[in-house]
Amino acid sequence: MTLMKTFLGAAATLALSAGIAAADPAIIFDLGGKFDKSFNEAAYNGAERWKAETGGTYKELEMQSEAQREQALRRLAESGANPVVMTGFAFGDVLNTVAPDFPDTTFAIIDMVVDQPNVRSVVFSEEQGSYLVGMMAAMASKSGTVGFIGGMDVPLIRKFACGYVQGVKAVNPDATVIQNMTGSTPAAWNDPVKGGEIAKAQKAQGADVIYAAAGGTGIGVLQAAADEGILSIGVDSNQNHLHPGQVLTSMLKRVDNAVYEAFTSGAEMEKGIALMDLASGGVGYALDDNNATLVTDEMKAAVDDAAAKIASGEIQVHDFMSDDSCPVN
Repeated sequence: MTLMKTFLGAAATLALSAGIAAADPAIIFDLGGKFDKSFNEAAYNGAERWKAETGGTYKELEMQSEAQREQALRRLAESGANPVVMTGFAFGDVLNTVAPDFPDTTFAIIDMVVDQPNVRSVVFSEEQGSYLVGMMAAMASKSGTVGFIGGMDVPLIRKFACGYVQGVKAVNPDATVIQNMTGSTPAAWNDPVKGGEIAKAQKAQGADVIYAAAGGTGIGVLQAAADEGILSIGVDSNQNHLHPGQVLTSMLKRVDNAVYEAFTSGAEMEKGIALMDLASGGVGYALDDNNATLVTDEMKAAVDDAAAKIASGEIQVHDFMSDDSCPVN
């Protein structure tokens, strides 16, 4: 499909026809698609919750390639959509270019700070949620070796990894944490086959719990862990249901709340930086019927105690993006 054909299809998706209000909100999903069962799907769920509660409509666009970012963003702004929400740090440079051209449009970007007067930058304390699931990994591990598999090797994913290692080491200072990234290009977000291969390699090195922070690639990690008889940890959305009894937990990153709040606030949403941390319910861990047998009372008590101390500031989890080093490895 040519780029022009893709955008002709996108124009139809945007539904720029009579009957849809000019000020409908809009969302652009990053590569991997809105049904990636992870980051993008969390954003989609937030938009759908807003739609169900308000009866409103919204415009949406799924990215097919890096080359589409600027044109897609401009199309939505030109269509009258307001606000326009985009998922992912990769929109940062494009939004910085486009936002000044549409001063009456409010934009919201997740996972990147863009310093423009009409932009809301939503960032998360992923290191805090990752610390909690790291504690759980260490408590569940029988080998004393756990794994981390990231998607694209960028500071944001190193932030997940660093928080995870801190949580593991808080429980077991002698634990080994094997860390691998899937790749250095955006394709690393949607390569479940490679994710599975890395998971099997980590298991061969002794890992019996593996945390995946890799978008669609993580689906392959969770599948391989289940096939190999070891535990996995999901990310962003609650992925416990994908392999009941084999996913220890999921690190919840409430992208759904960020999108829901942006759509609800509309064009008048507060601009500037919005931090979604553990204290505000922006991150956490998932406990449900699918993993209840895996999470012991001791584990839950320890993690909940740590969560309260993180929220109060008693426990400080290092943020890799504020200082690109990790105090433990």
